[in-house]
Amino acid sequence: MKQALLVIDAQQELIDGNENEASVFEKNTLLNNINTVIQKALVANALVVFIRDKDVADGQGDGFQIHQEINVPPDATIFDKKATNSFYGTPLLDFLKEQQVEHLVMMGCKTEHCIDTAVRTATVNYFDVTLVGDGHSTTDSVPLTAEQIIHHHNRILNGHYNVDHFSDVRNSDEDLFSPNHNNYR
Repeated sequence: MKQALLVIDAQQELIDGNENEASVFEKNTLLNNINTVIQKALVANALVVFIRDKDVADGQGDGFQIHQEINVPPDATIFDKKATNSFYGTPLLDFLKEQQVEHLVMMGCKTEHCIDTAVRTATVNYFDVTLVGDGHSTTDSVPLTAEQIIHHHNRILNGHYNVDHFSDVRNSDEDLFSPNHNNYR
């Protein structure tokens, strides 16, 4: 089975914050877990795909780039997006279909926006998804802390399905590239 790791919006300014935005919750843990899962993807011969949001740092400069502490593989694929949805207006879906990918491992930022949307969009486009439960983050909102948002999404997306395809939530220390989605079928 062909697999891909999708790292969404793991950009310098989004993770570290700026003069107007706080850094994401537990950013050092997030960066460490992203690097851990990238290594696992390489061992599993999975594709590694990064998505960058053009809203971050106005789509330019160092703040727009993938975070400097992330070990980006030389053969990683990078797509830029203008919308919350990584699949909207990008070549991502066509790329994954051409590569015959069936299983996506996802992580990155921000939990309640781009991560949630990507997980749900992927399942309706015939992919099984493993969301890395300790591999996505966000900032506090008015009603909820970042930690509450992350916990909530890990609960609601674990076992989320769209008839034939499912999302599963597992942590970075698990064997993420040995999918167990058949447990839901």
